[in-house]
Amino acid sequence: MRASDHDRDLTVERLQVAFTEGRLTPVEMDQRLERALSARTHDELEGLLADLPAPAKLVHLESKNGSLQRAGDWEVPRTLRVVSKYGSADLDLSEARCLHPLVEVRFELAYGSAKIILPMGASADTDELRTGWGSVSLDVSQHSGMPHVHVTGELSYGNLTVRYPRKRWFTQS
Repeated sequence: MRASDHDRDLTVERLQVAFTEGRLTPVEMDQRLERALSARTHDELEGLLADLPAPAKLVHLESKNGSLQRAGDWEVPRTLRVVSKYGSADLDLSEARCLHPLVEVRFELAYGSAKIILPMGASADTDELRTGWGSVSLDVSQHSGMPHVHVTGELSYGNLTVRYPRKRWFTQS
């Protein structure tokens, strides 16, 4: 079956993810990109991805008016979509297992606020997040550190806070 431009674009995206994860060398990446962009069939595209892991699935969290929370020991997906009409979202990644060097969090919150707590040393950016009446507080490194959390989407009337964990003064360790 003949491949479409969309099929080629999806293959390029998977190759880019594999490259950022260190699965392809720069030379392999260049060769595969050239072949992907000139591929005519699905078989040609599938051959370029055959030795790479399947793409990480999108995890979708949705609530109409309750709060969405993830904390403790949980596995952070490559892409996380958070949707809520009236609720808030709290994502604590400080003790989570982040298996991907790049994590995308897409918010679609109408009237709720969101908070992301990153592990120490991680980075984040909110360059592609749209806000209406809300604000964004980014109190972390923006361009270095792993994982890097790329925040996108829209908060119509809510606020977003991205920070590192607070110091615990009264704990024994």
